[in-house]
Amino acid sequence: MPKLPAEAYAIIEGRHSDPFHYLGLHPEGGKSVVRAFLPEASDVEAVGEHGEVATLDRVHASGLFIGALPNGSKHYQLRAKFGDKLVEFEDAYRFPPILTDFDLYLLGEGTHQRLYDKLGAHPMRLEGIDGIGFVVLAPNARRVSVVGDFNFWDGRRHPMRVRGAGYWELFIPHAKSGDHYKFEIIGPHGHLLPLKSDPMAFASEVRPKTASIVFDEAHLPRPRPAPDGINALSAPMSIYEVHLGSWRRKNGDEWLTYRELAEQLPAYARDMGFTHLEFLPVSEHPFDGSWGYQPTGLYAPTSRFGTPEDFAALIDACHREGIGVLLDWVPGHFPDDPHGLGSFDGTALYEHANPLQGRHLDWGTLIYNYGRTEVTNFLVSNALFWLERYAIDGLRVDAVASMLYLDYSRPPGAWIPNQYGGRENIEAINFLRRFNTELFARFPQATTAAEESTAWPQVSRPVEFGGLGFGYKWNMGWMHDTLNYISKDPIHRKHHHGDILFGLHYAFSENFILPLSHDEVVHGKRSIFGRMPGDEWQRFANLRAYYSFMFGHPGKKLLFMGGEIAQSREWNHDQSLDWHLLEYKYHQGVQSLVRDLNRLYRAVPALHQMDCDQAGFEWLVTDDANRNVFAWLRKGFDEHARCLVVVNFSPNVYRNYRVPVPFAGKWKEVFNSDSAHYGGTNVGNIGEVQTVAGKAPELRLTIPPLAAIFLVPES
Repeated sequence: MPKLPAEAYAIIEGRHSDPFHYLGLHPEGGKSVVRAFLPEASDVEAVGEHGEVATLDRVHASGLFIGALPNGSKHYQLRAKFGDKLVEFEDAYRFPPILTDFDLYLLGEGTHQRLYDKLGAHPMRLEGIDGIGFVVLAPNARRVSVVGDFNFWDGRRHPMRVRGAGYWELFIPHAKSGDHYKFEIIGPHGHLLPLKSDPMAFASEVRPKTASIVFDEAHLPRPRPAPDGINALSAPMSIYEVHLGSWRRKNGDEWLTYRELAEQLPAYARDMGFTHLEFLPVSEHPFDGSWGYQPTGLYAPTSRFGTPEDFAALIDACHREGIGVLLDWVPGHFPDDPHGLGSFDGTALYEHANPLQGRHLDWGTLIYNYGRTEVTNFLVSNALFWLERYAIDGLRVDAVASMLYLDYSRPPGAWIPNQYGGRENIEAINFLRRFNTELFARFPQATTAAEESTAWPQVSRPVEFGGLGFGYKWNMGWMHDTLNYISKDPIHRKHHHGDILFGLHYAFSENFILPLSHDEVVHGKRSIFGRMPGDEWQRFANLRAYYSFMFGHPGKKLLFMGGEIAQSREWNHDQSLDWHLLEYKYHQGVQSLVRDLNRLYRAVPALHQMDCDQAGFEWLVTDDANRNVFAWLRKGFDEHARCLVVVNFSPNVYRNYRVPVPFAGKWKEVFNSDSAHYGGTNVGNIGEVQTVAGKAPELRLTIPPLAAIFLVPES
């Protein structure tokens, strides 16, 4: 065998960073020399564009072949014998680069808004040949290879070339949509890493398998848009939060597919009067018990329920029913599964190297390095991807507090201050502002919502005014205070009167959503119904009063699935909701109540138009702690758009209860949570009540027990 240069051994040993420099066709001494590395091949020929054949000599036992094309041909195919099989194919190392210089410039700058158009696996046609272009970021790797169905999962067959600031690329001719693949990476110290899934994969295998799947997302059918203005501050927003794997099941305990969900869920949400569906994270994740909050494939809808086309069909079905779709999005952390982003190229690429910055102690997960250009570009592009490709209407960002604070859930001394000695994560703040700025610029009809559990200021205020730029913020304080109040026996509630009042001190400091989310019905907290005190009748009456209070309170609404049927037990992600409860009248009654509250909320402008404006609210009764009564006025844009809300959190009936109102005349009782239709006692005001003459208009009301009534002035 001839003496080979060092470059040849770099190919043979799988450590060449630019195999194109050696493999493929190269002019040498007036000849067109072809070099191919084909392990397991016994004989190899190069076939020129006019049919001329050149035998390639085996110059190394590992499978390195070299030969010259006659007549100086520039185009060729390879013909190789593997065992008794003769195969003719294109040489991956004869094709031009995939990324343009402009791509590399934007990638280096971190301003490429359509990362998903360039990175990952994309069907393409190069020099008249169909195949798949693969691109992946791994700046510290010594070598990256694509392995998959097209090369027997042999990392020696298709090493990639590195370009720009660490972007590895390779066009593999005749690879196709549906092929499974991963990346084989040798780290900076020469160690072989576990096979890595593609961070940009658009589809993945069903867990526990972890291979990425080539999918032509550019030709994904785009769902129809949601109704205009569905996310506006002045529009009604009532969100039904759903975990797709446990809303309903079939055949005992099987998941519904995206297509089956499309047939049932949007119609149910519309019938119940919800304006939006919010899905717990649908990004690919390995562990069912994480509920999607530990994603490994941010660009792939989970394969548990079907294909990307199937997921798009679900979104289309929601929009067809007039329902907006929000996705739970998790840019705050990611799991350390060996096939995922952790130590992706053998170094801390996506995460911080220092565990005091790069790991959440509570969750055992890794924290993105928001100071790294490539990381923030990856995350912002991902947010835009869901809106562009799937017509998603908004993103709810999980665990924002864990991103904002460097000392989040850390003991003293176990965190690293910022450059000014503070606890604020400046890089994360900048990332969130950029995310919101770019998202609203590209999709002005969309929205974002922050799950932010602290008093961080101006979460839902514009970036140009010093805010984080979110459309909405979850009101966690309201949720904690009011659940604490309603879980008390009525006899003790007078001592907790302030739990109801306190929320209005800050109710308009942000654009708030009032959340009764999945987090409140797990980990021993019981279901919302399970927290209600008293005997059976009182528990249901309490729940009806609480939901009514929520719908009368300023702020958009969010209810986790099962809450609308008074689910008795905690939510279990491995089981369907207890739909059989609807055989019982009290559970039916709660469902009817939620349906009617949603319809009322949408139909009465005063209940939604000024949800986020101080001018839309006025307290009328705040000081009746002994009787557990509250009353307030909601206001719409029109001066006569008014709604009186009176809530009685005691089991007593109050008659001739005086409440001042702004207009004399008849006030119609448009809702009463004590209606027999909902399982109540039918105490109320027989449909309407007339103001009493005096210095100021006043109503004398009959207030039912553990109930709320809504009244509007007769037009």
